[in-house]
Amino acid sequence: MEQIKPTIPHVVIFPYPAQGHMNSMLKLAELLCLSGIHVTFINTEFNQSRLLRCTDAKSRFGCFPGFRFETISDGLPDDHPREVGFLKLNDMFGPLKTVIEPAFREMLISGRLKSDVRGQVTCIIADGILGFTIDVAEELKILSICFRTVSACCVWIYFCLPKLVENNDFPFTDEELDRIVTSVPEMEGFLRCRDLPSFCRTNELDDPALEFVKTETFNSTRSTAQILNTFDDIEAPIISQLRSYWPNLYTIGPLHALLKTVRGDSSSAKVSSNGLWQEDRSCMSWLDLQPPKSVVYVSFGSLTMVSREQWLEFWYGLINSGKRFLWVRRPDSFVQNEEDSRIPVELTEGTKQRGYMVEWAPQEEVLLHPAVGGFLTHSGWNSTLESMVAGVPMICWPHFADQPINSRYVSEVWKIGMDMKDTCSRTIVEKLVRDMMDDKKEELMAITGKVSKQARRSIAEGGSSYCNFAALLEFLRTTANVANQN
Repeated sequence: MEQIKPTIPHVVIFPYPAQGHMNSMLKLAELLCLSGIHVTFINTEFNQSRLLRCTDAKSRFGCFPGFRFETISDGLPDDHPREVGFLKLNDMFGPLKTVIEPAFREMLISGRLKSDVRGQVTCIIADGILGFTIDVAEELKILSICFRTVSACCVWIYFCLPKLVENNDFPFTDEELDRIVTSVPEMEGFLRCRDLPSFCRTNELDDPALEFVKTETFNSTRSTAQILNTFDDIEAPIISQLRSYWPNLYTIGPLHALLKTVRGDSSSAKVSSNGLWQEDRSCMSWLDLQPPKSVVYVSFGSLTMVSREQWLEFWYGLINSGKRFLWVRRPDSFVQNEEDSRIPVELTEGTKQRGYMVEWAPQEEVLLHPAVGGFLTHSGWNSTLESMVAGVPMICWPHFADQPINSRYVSEVWKIGMDMKDTCSRTIVEKLVRDMMDDKKEELMAITGKVSKQARRSIAEGGSSYCNFAALLEFLRTTANVANQN
């Protein structure tokens, strides 16, 4: 009898159109390609144009015959003032339903993603807040895998929202921000109202953004499986709780470090960008001239907007601390007019002596550079994981989505940094920078070193995330072959 040739899985990956979501899902796409899986990656037209212009994504993925990019409209008018790399949820409610969902469905149902190289689509791995993809997968009778790009602790809070309401922990007033929240298992002793994800900063139970996130979180239980970019050593109690909703959960992070393992990269290898900004690599030459562990790296990610007042407070705090700093300032990160452009001379002079500023930096490489001794961050999940792997302590200034809970875990649970949420003064910035770089340096470096070893162990051969990724590959291959035989 003729032996049936094994089917190569063909996976469609579809992130929400935000840079942080794209970044981690592109890393997963590269991991799958390196493992012999065929991948179609769907981007919005706007983000795809930026990605190809600012990175080597075209040549990097071009070496995989089974890979291709596809684009889809974001459904917004041409004159919409899109923020680079992000579309606000409130702006997307209409387009998601009227444009993106039907376009995605047509793309999949039509069969046009099949080619001579790639067979029929066997699995959809979609962002965890794009629940309509589950309906399409069910219609095609293929796998649907939900990839939540935020931390496990954030997802767990979303699952606990009904209990928060029932126990009167939510909603809350501005006067209750420091009240302890008691209705989230595993967080009863340290979670304050101010540490809840940003969507909870509303007085309305039917707030559209909050309702959307809650609905999509519970909808994700319909997926065949789920993926989180985390590792067991740091979020084990929460992961255990999540398995009551997601029994087929794969924790395969930190993805950026796992990708290095699978590629066989050295720790000093140049990292390819998945960002939507052009990296300024001149900062690496500047870092080469600085003493070990002497530089504070400052970046508030791809989304955070900073007012002139906040910007000056941070700047004064950094200058007054007397420490060297490398500061990433996106061109669109603050509003600047003619009057605002006048900078106090003490700041410009202090920066010439001890600072360096760029519009965007190769962050993974920066954090791994021996000159970097601390990270002033917005607490985005990708940045938090990158800092963990590098063993760099953090000062957290969170704003959006999972960032408030990430920063609380950094300071109170993992104890690898300090949390300055909801405040911005030069005095506090100066004090925390000195604490991180001097007064508490040894204590923080000891703990961050331990966490770094745990992260690296998880993605090394035989580690938890390494094995979980191998199990995910086996799951994709086995189900693809079963579908082929049917």
